[in-house]
Amino acid sequence: MLDQNAIFDVIIVGSGHAGAALAISLRKKGFTGSILLTGDEATSPYERPPLSKEYLQGKIGDEQLRIRPEEFWTDQRITLAMGCAVTELDASQRYVSLTDGRTLEFNWCVLATGGKLRRLKCEGADLAGIHSLRNLADAKRIRNQLSTVSQIAVIGAGYIGLEFAASARELGKSVTVIETQDRVLSRVTSPVIASFLEEQHIRRGVTFHFGQGVSALHGDGALQSIALEDGTTIPAQMAICGIGIEAETGLAETAGLDCDQGVLVDSCFRTSSPGILAIGDCSRHPNPFAGSLWRLESVQHAQDSAETAADLIIGEISPYAQVPTFWSQQYDLRLQSAGLNIDADDIIIRGAKGSTPFCAIYTRKGQVIAIDAINAPRDFMAARRLIQQGSKPDRSALTAIDIPLKSLI
Repeated sequence: MLDQNAIFDVIIVGSGHAGAALAISLRKKGFTGSILLTGDEATSPYERPPLSKEYLQGKIGDEQLRIRPEEFWTDQRITLAMGCAVTELDASQRYVSLTDGRTLEFNWCVLATGGKLRRLKCEGADLAGIHSLRNLADAKRIRNQLSTVSQIAVIGAGYIGLEFAASARELGKSVTVIETQDRVLSRVTSPVIASFLEEQHIRRGVTFHFGQGVSALHGDGALQSIALEDGTTIPAQMAICGIGIEAETGLAETAGLDCDQGVLVDSCFRTSSPGILAIGDCSRHPNPFAGSLWRLESVQHAQDSAETAADLIIGEISPYAQVPTFWSQQYDLRLQSAGLNIDADDIIIRGAKGSTPFCAIYTRKGQVIAIDAINAPRDFMAARRLIQQGSKPDRSALTAIDIPLKSLI
């Protein structure tokens, strides 16, 4: 139990990967002060990536999702306040208020509030059978309904949408993907990678509708069909909405912290208020690989930003300078990406486009700035080093599959 007016050395707001990683990192680095980890979900911290894959397919259960066993938090003297959201942050008086009425003071407060889902706003958006997939409760609802449906629509062809589509096809469901852009993963990768993945989904029976938005969702209490802007009607008893997230900045804005498409932070994830940090999906930081402020949504960024924040709290300042990395599992295809392909002036193909292993390496003025690797983990690891070093290898060496990329480091 928490005291009504307890004081904590560190209060972490948000028990997702970033928040949990910070608490774990602080103890690993020898921090002995008191730590409170709060979260609005009732369950202890868990891994989210498997929700759209192994968990959805019933291959793993709740226990396999746990970031750490329940006893870990007690053994490490990390106080959990699960199912207890922070309703107020007072930056000047240095306290937070919780949904249960408690007021807690802090020396450090770290916002790891993540993101909030974009929602459909069309007619019928509140019908039963329409889901988002962001947390464990969402995954449970979807998994429970899957056995009762045969036709599923996926709205949005981003990572989550495609991962869910792959899982649903492996479960034998009919799957239709609806995307307003003209291809899959339009915001995160190049046409060459998008085309390859689209073909792989089509080969496995997924149907795509590009350049179309949803005009209405129809059904008598529960979803039965989806109407597209061009008049096409798609039968579906379930729809998964994956149209992106926005940074969850409500608490920070109310507290008077500087925000702009995320909580604004410096290279050590310090906000505009002393003693308050922001990490993970909610933070917008100066990124050396973007050349500007950037907001990243990935497990690796959650981990890396947590490490940087932990260093600052223990007094060992180490500004963030990690290569952004992302990954996605679809069927037997593992896409691993590093760097940001902003303003790439050349795309170098390594391997055969129609089969794996296969990579797209992005360069700007000869410098390697990003890679998308499909079933090519060695190339991914080596390219990440090349990106970190700002390397400019010979172009012919990058295309030659008989020359290991690690030999170019």
